[in-house]
Amino acid sequence: MIEDLRSDKLQLQQQVAYMDKLLKLQEEKEKKKKKEKKEEEEVKTDDQMKGDENCPLPPLDGFPSCKEKLKWMKDMWGTDPCYSSHGVNGSLCSILIYLSEIESWCPLLPGRGIPVAVVENLEVETEPAVVRGHLTDLYPSLQRRVQFRWIHQRILSMEEIWVEAGRSLSAKYNITGREAKQILVHPGALTDESGFRITDSAFSGGPLGELVQWSDLISTLYILGHHLHLSASIPDLKHFLGLEKGGCPTRQAKLIYTDIIGLKQIQKVLQASWIKYRCRFRILDSFGTEPDFNHVPWSKDHNLTGPFGSLNMIPMQFYTLFPHTPDNTFLGFVVQHHFSAEETEQLSSTRRKNQALVYGKRGSFWKGKEAYLDIIHKHLEIHGTVDESALIPSYVINHGIIKGSEVQVLLRQSKVFVGLSFPYEGPAALEAIANGCAFLNPRIDPPHSSLNTKFFKGKPNIREVTSQHPYAEAIGEPYVWMVDIHNSTDVERALTAILNQTIEPHLPYEFSCEGMLQRVNILIEKQDFCHSTGSWPPLSALQVVKAETDTSCKQACQQAGLICEPAFFPNLNNATNLATHGVDCQTSELSDSQLVFPAYNRSNKHCVFQSDSLLFSCVRSHRSLVRICPCRDYIKEQIALCKACI
Repeated sequence: MIEDLRSDKLQLQQQVAYMDKLLKLQEEKEKKKKKEKKEEEEVKTDDQMKGDENCPLPPLDGFPSCKEKLKWMKDMWGTDPCYSSHGVNGSLCSILIYLSEIESWCPLLPGRGIPVAVVENLEVETEPAVVRGHLTDLYPSLQRRVQFRWIHQRILSMEEIWVEAGRSLSAKYNITGREAKQILVHPGALTDESGFRITDSAFSGGPLGELVQWSDLISTLYILGHHLHLSASIPDLKHFLGLEKGGCPTRQAKLIYTDIIGLKQIQKVLQASWIKYRCRFRILDSFGTEPDFNHVPWSKDHNLTGPFGSLNMIPMQFYTLFPHTPDNTFLGFVVQHHFSAEETEQLSSTRRKNQALVYGKRGSFWKGKEAYLDIIHKHLEIHGTVDESALIPSYVINHGIIKGSEVQVLLRQSKVFVGLSFPYEGPAALEAIANGCAFLNPRIDPPHSSLNTKFFKGKPNIREVTSQHPYAEAIGEPYVWMVDIHNSTDVERALTAILNQTIEPHLPYEFSCEGMLQRVNILIEKQDFCHSTGSWPPLSALQVVKAETDTSCKQACQQAGLICEPAFFPNLNNATNLATHGVDCQTSELSDSQLVFPAYNRSNKHCVFQSDSLLFSCVRSHRSLVRICPCRDYIKEQIALCKACI
């Protein structure tokens, strides 16, 4: 009986194994079928793109995106009447003429030239960009839009500083020979249509980081001599594009500065033709967007979708407030520490007192911090600029919500600027340091991210914030003191050290007016997502570093005193080039299954290269693969630029 049962069990196991084998064979057969079909379609599409006798496709050297645009237009030309109005009828010839003469994605066909109307439109931008000596002509455009009220005030208060910075940069570097570009500036989050009402809250204690950045960007672009077109509403946007009555856009901008809300508004206004402008966008994105959140298929497959991701832009098109991740571009802002003659006179009489100023305009930020503040109060008189006095300790001298210049006076009177762990990464900490006030920077343990913190939930990254202000954390003592606000001994230690010395004002160059002018000017002149041939940053700056397993390229480059440079990834994404850097690929393959490629396996010398350029990433690591990292040097306190970049 037992033997019969064993026999039946064995027979059943053999049948299950046989069925598994059949299923696997069937799956492999289906995969093979799909692969063959895909290859067949690609061959067919490639054949379609070869042209015909009447319209042969010219050599595409120098036009890396031409083939992709041809394929897209072949399927999508009928989605927008603008294409047919320019003669596109679905034939390859008409598409190629459009992409070479109306736009500049493809080479001109033999015997053809750019139409006179297009040439005249292009010639508008050939006047030289000259550094401006005043901001007077900028103000009317700001004053016409209530959304720019706070921005106008800040720019007006800093005009002297901007003009002097422009003169100083011109004296140090040759910045002549530039073209004055037509630039559209559309802060979508400031529009009434967004519903955020950021401008209204700016005068009653609301967050100012984004407004500061927009103010300083507008000032920078104008001082550098470019033609600015400001937009603060959908009607503004339609007016600039010439779309009030529908039809095709009649005006174009060489560059478009917007934010994620603004990008979606522009996409809605332009419909399918927005793709023509894709490479011209520069998207202000305070906390940054990592490649896996940006990539549409990847974010869907890995459940990373959210309100701000899945935009399928080149990650370097996202411009951040601080240099969070090298996958994005650091735009920054300016820390105001110089003042007009009248304000300077007021500040000259300011003397440092035995007082602290607390960083936190909302009473709710102070909740649960009483014990921490009690320790500080034993040493210093505490001041605040809070919206609700009832929510703060009775010993705090509260000035309420006050003007920026009055805050500067308080900072110059104080010895310590007290962080409360929130808000994260605002401009105020650097303003304190620039005014000679030490910053108490609370540690955050465990680090906060979109995986564990409500504030970051939905943001398109998983960057871990280890303190209230990670950039300030890197500046370190004597300007910035890391504290565990729940450890009285730690807080006492920092206060004792601060009060036993004089803290001199300190401002990193990249957060000065001149530093921002230098950085933005080079980005405008050199950073090109439309016709990039990989010439910037210069390849001479490339330094290759091998990241150990479980180490990202960001970490590996930092450990070598360098920064990861994603623009160099394509140069390392093949076996021939890796061989010149001491990596011997015995076997290799292309794949988009991970964000760590190019990488290799030490045990079998098998290399894997990235098949999707939007998935190049400086910030991801792998448990078993060694990453090949493209690093570069950087100018001290100007991290966005390499030493050969200026």
